[in-house]
Amino acid sequence: MKIRLLALSAVLTLAACNSPAPAPSQDLGELANEYLFLELSMGLHDEAHVDAYFGPEAFRDAAESEAMSLDDIRLAAGDLKGRLAAIDAGDDTMLALRIEGLIGRLVALDTRIAINKDEFLDFDEESLALFGSQAPEYDAAHFRAILDDIDALLPGDGPLSKRVEAFNDQFAIPLDKLPAVFEAAMAECRRRTLDYIDLPDGESFTIEYVNDKPWSGYNWYQGDAQSLIQVNTDFPIYISRAVDLGCQEGYPGHHTFNALLEVNRVGGEGWIEYSLYPLFSPQSLIAEGSGNYGIDLAFPGDERVTFEKEVLFPLAGLDAANADTYYALAKLLARLNFAGNEAARGYLNGEMTREEAAQWLQDFAMARADRSLQRTRFFDAYRSYVINYNHGKAMVADYVEAGDADIDQRWARFERLLSSPLQPRHLKERK
Repeated sequence: MKIRLLALSAVLTLAACNSPAPAPSQDLGELANEYLFLELSMGLHDEAHVDAYFGPEAFRDAAESEAMSLDDIRLAAGDLKGRLAAIDAGDDTMLALRIEGLIGRLVALDTRIAINKDEFLDFDEESLALFGSQAPEYDAAHFRAILDDIDALLPGDGPLSKRVEAFNDQFAIPLDKLPAVFEAAMAECRRRTLDYIDLPDGESFTIEYVNDKPWSGYNWYQGDAQSLIQVNTDFPIYISRAVDLGCQEGYPGHHTFNALLEVNRVGGEGWIEYSLYPLFSPQSLIAEGSGNYGIDLAFPGDERVTFEKEVLFPLAGLDAANADTYYALAKLLARLNFAGNEAARGYLNGEMTREEAAQWLQDFAMARADRSLQRTRFFDAYRSYVINYNHGKAMVADYVEAGDADIDQRWARFERLLSSPLQPRHLKERK
């Protein structure tokens, strides 16, 4: 197996000679080529594994031709990890970071192979192996205290989740208004991002409206600073989700993150491994964390509420009379966000049935009944990935805001994070 892979690596190295820039170390560049081949091979077994790829097509062709089994990929990944760990980076900080990043991706690849073979870790062990971190645990009492505040804000009869749903429904964007609202939100997110971050010339995106997905929005990065952003319309989309998705999926979120990595890591440094985004890897904690934190960064203080009231409400044809209560409720609901982690943890550890997990989401995350079942479909498909949205956001916030940083410092740190090979552990170590 090792001999076959080394021979294949030589072919792939020749095929990659048109890459934007040479790797800092030719030996490490060849190992990165092997790594790409293994990730693309995994993608043939797990359609969700490779989130984006814009590297040489010869790598993909080689993976399809070789058609490695999961066991063969696992064996080769372990061998590659050992060769990477044996490299002495000396005082070369960037080389050390590159090696650490590749090893972290290979640990995640091995873990994802195990999952595909029905070999499951505990939820927290899995999230650490895949995403480089573990989310804190919260018990029901933590969420009940927040629910008491929501109950006081929306007094009345019937289950609290139904009262929340009924109140929020008056802020649902009519389907025929979605394009205008989302385009305006995305344009404002982009304008605010460009005030602080230089984006590649010609970067752009397209939006599609889709159905029957386990997620609410998704960015499919195409390479060359182009993205396809899909919005799921299965359930009501409330007015505040326009800015959420505009920032998270676009600016300064996933589209910005991927474009900066492409320019700086692939084009600038020749780190070809960044031409592939493995969804189940430590990169996702930073991607989702920065995407969610980017909302607050782009719209500090009351600026978001003002923009939505003055621009998006009229475009959606919504009455802003109860908007203040809507935003007060949104802040309380945001504090329930970690309830989703607890549902996923209990469900995936076998401590909750699907129905019990869905009921937990209704009781403690104020989820709609139909959406709570959709959420369990997300757990089935993406498992411990859920920690990246809230725990990832908290880690990014701590990194960006450390030391009472002002807005300019926050944007500078944020851009450095999006442009660099930092790993989740570095968010606690570096400022």
